[in-house]
Amino acid sequence: MPSLTDIPGLRVGHATDPVGLTGCTVVLCEGGAVASVDIRGAAPGTRETALLAPGALVERIHAVLLTGGSAFGLAAADGVMRFLEERGAGFETGVARVPIVPAAVLFDLAVGDPGARPDAAMGYAACQAAHDGPVEEGSVGAGTGATLGKVLGPQCAMKGGVGSWSIRLPEGPTVAALVVVNALGDVIDDVTGAILAGARADGRFARASDTVLAGALQAAFGANTTLAVIATDVALTREQASRLAVQGQAGLSRTIVPSHTVYDGDTVFALATGARPAAGDAAGLPLRLGEAAARAAAESVKRAVRAAAGLGGVPCWADLQRGGA
Repeated sequence: MPSLTDIPGLRVGHATDPVGLTGCTVVLCEGGAVASVDIRGAAPGTRETALLAPGALVERIHAVLLTGGSAFGLAAADGVMRFLEERGAGFETGVARVPIVPAAVLFDLAVGDPGARPDAAMGYAACQAAHDGPVEEGSVGAGTGATLGKVLGPQCAMKGGVGSWSIRLPEGPTVAALVVVNALGDVIDDVTGAILAGARADGRFARASDTVLAGALQAAFGANTTLAVIATDVALTREQASRLAVQGQAGLSRTIVPSHTVYDGDTVFALATGARPAAGDAAGLPLRLGEAAARAAAESVKRAVRAAAGLGGVPCWADLQRGGA
C-alpha cells in the first residue's frame, strides 16, 4: 500500500492511548533530512518550527512529531529526542549531538479523557514502534482523538484520523504524504465533490461552508487543526522544501472545506531526504513535485476519514456506510 514510508530512510511509528483517546505519531529520519514548514491556520501549536525557515542555521532535522493533547502534547517530543540521542542522531555541537525534532499539536481534549495527554514516554514508545512498512491509518497515534466537521459543535462532529499516500513520478522521484485530519470543516471528495464526512444535523450533512456563511458557527477557539508531513526522495534546498510544504497545503484545501481558518492550526512539514539527485528541467521538476504533493495530501485526507473508527461516541465514515449514524 502506498504510504509515506515509500521514501527510503523514513520510518513511521504510532503510540496510542485507547482509553484516554489520544496519541502521537513520529516520522523518523535519523540520517537527517532537509526540512521546512508552512503554517496556514491561525491557531497552531508548534515546537522548533522557527529553525525551518529559509536562512536558519540547521539544515537537517531528525524527526517530526505530530501529537494530540493540545499544547500539553509537545512534551512527547522530549521522548523522541531521548530515543534519537541514544542512537547518536543529532546536530553536532562539539560537545553533544542535539536531535532536531520539530513538532505540532492538534486539539483532541474534548474526546475521551481531557487529562490524558501524550508525554515523553509516549513519544519514546512511538519511536520504538516506528518501521518502514505501510503506515497504519485511521484512529491511531495522533489521529486517535481527531474529529472533524465541528462547525455546529462537537456533538455534530465525525471522526478524523491518520491517512497516508505516495505518488511516483514517471522519471522516478517519489512524493508522499501523511496527514492527521482534525478539522473544523467538512472532508470533501475532490473528484466527485461529495461530502465524505462533516457536521451532521437531523441525519444530514449541514455543509460547513454554508453554516459559516449563515453565521451559525458554534466552534471552540483552536479546537481543531490538520497536521501533515510531505516527503520526497529528491535532493531539495530549504527554499524548495518550503514550496513543497505550500503545495501540500493545496491538497488540504482541495479536500477540507473550509480550511486554514482562524479556528484551525493547519501545519504542513516538508522533508527531502536527498537520496535522488535533482534532475531534469529546473522549472518542470519542482512543478511536478508540487502537484504530486497536493495530490498525495488530498488522497491522505480521504484515506484518513475512510479508515477512522467511531470512538468516544463520535461516529465515523464507516458508520454512515452501514446506515448507523
